[in-house]
Amino acid sequence: MNALDFLYLPLAVLSAPFWARKKRGGWSERFGKVEPMLSERWGSHQQPVVLLHAVSVGEVNALRALVPILTDHTTVVISTTTDTGLKRAQSLFSDSCEVVRYPLDCSWMVKRFLNTINPDVVGLVELEVWPNFVKACTARSIPIGIINGRLSARSFKGYQKIRFLLRSTFARLDFACMQDQEYAHRVRAMGAESVEVTGSMKWDALDVAGPIPQPTQSAIQLAEQLGLDRSQPIVVAGSTAEDEEQLIASACPQTVQLICAPRKPEHFEDAAAAMPGCTRRSTGVPRANTRFLLDTIGELSGLYQLADLVIIGRSFGTLHGSDPLEPAALGKPILIGPQHSDFTTQINALLEVDAIEVITRDGLEDRIHALLNDPQRRLELGDHARSCVAQHQGASKVHAETLLRFAD
Repeated sequence: MNALDFLYLPLAVLSAPFWARKKRGGWSERFGKVEPMLSERWGSHQQPVVLLHAVSVGEVNALRALVPILTDHTTVVISTTTDTGLKRAQSLFSDSCEVVRYPLDCSWMVKRFLNTINPDVVGLVELEVWPNFVKACTARSIPIGIINGRLSARSFKGYQKIRFLLRSTFARLDFACMQDQEYAHRVRAMGAESVEVTGSMKWDALDVAGPIPQPTQSAIQLAEQLGLDRSQPIVVAGSTAEDEEQLIASACPQTVQLICAPRKPEHFEDAAAAMPGCTRRSTGVPRANTRFLLDTIGELSGLYQLADLVIIGRSFGTLHGSDPLEPAALGKPILIGPQHSDFTTQINALLEVDAIEVITRDGLEDRIHALLNDPQRRLELGDHARSCVAQHQGASKVHAETLLRFAD
């Protein structure tokens, strides 16, 4: 054990009432014992090993264009922290990569993890700079750095309070590939030295080649299983949070089909209560209705394909927005609330080309009505959004080149 381990222990005890409220699996793996998670092919690789750490679903999704580039030259291991992130990584990459849990940042857990994976280079997706892990990689001469880096103003404010503890950790990073100049400035202020602006891989994870695709068969089946009438308008509110389901349901005309998809499973019951009489996806019973709740994981993409209008959640309350890029790539008209600081770069890029509308709570009802009655404006917003995605692609190739350079 080291001094940092002794600091973690009382912090774990003090924070127990918070993290113990949510059921979490895989504690053995969180303690660094990931051998049982590896497939039979592990150990037979002859190529350099690239470890990509993606905390949860959003970071995992950002890897969709990067991983195929890397697997042509390396063995790729993807580690995740959350249960939902692990499931998403397994569904996307288990055929081509090893998928494991990331260890807690205690020195002996990190040691056990690195002894098993033994990577030639580590890419930390977006940020996730943990002191013991970075220090252990440095001690083993394993290059480690940030890819697709972002450091929001809110997070930066918190990081600055413990900068004296983290500065040496950031200084150990071999590279920091940040999404924009503002993020680059903040990570330099934290102590990182080899910093460059490379754009966001989230744009690359989206297919905008050719015409707007028709809904897939699985999306059509989802509509049938819910009881949606595809000949009538469909509004999809994605990644909603507390209080937003009631707000959006009240703002959306009662005759229009609205599907709310809460971001977190623990919010499903409250969301159902906020929309009395709604049809819940989890029941598996289709029903003629105008209010629906997607209380399952992994099916929001299918609903975005069916939408005539998309509303991005976690943006009308005290949270900090959700990712609008998937519906943008599908050419959907998008509304988002004023609280979206976690996705400032993407929102600003879309706003610059009139590809998204930012709406207050008070203005939401009028704007929904107006757009549903203006198909030309919806088409215009969707076309602009799709073009914007295409213009910002290319970061995954740059990140791949960086990782491969350090892996040699």
